[in-house]
Amino acid sequence: MKNCLECEEKIVGREDKKFCSDGCRNAYNNKINKDNNNFMRNINNKLRKNYRILLELNPDGKSKTSRTKLLSKGFDFEFFTNILKTKTGNTYYFLYDQGYMFLDNDFFMLVKKDI
Repeated sequence: MKNCLECEEKIVGREDKKFCSDGCRNAYNNKINKDNNNFMRNINNKLRKNYRILLELNPDGKSKTSRTKLLSKGFDFEFFTNILKTKTGNTYYFLYDQGYMFLDNDFFMLVKKDI
């Protein structure tokens, strides 16, 4: 007999079961996937906020916006997930699949990467 990974109760049922219930499975996965400390949690929150802002301002996958508009919504330019440099020398900053590129006069090109 196997024991539940969360509550250590005996598991009844299939041989490959790891949890006694959906509640235990959810509790176990929430525990191992939570952010370990405030520093990590704060960074992930900033990344999520930036992502939501880009998603809101770029509903069609390609658009243009101003620095003022991004800042007024709380966008933080210090937080992004990766940088893409193109062959033509352009630099895009991405938050997962949503990206932006600096243009002249404090404007930005917003793009969505196909994944």
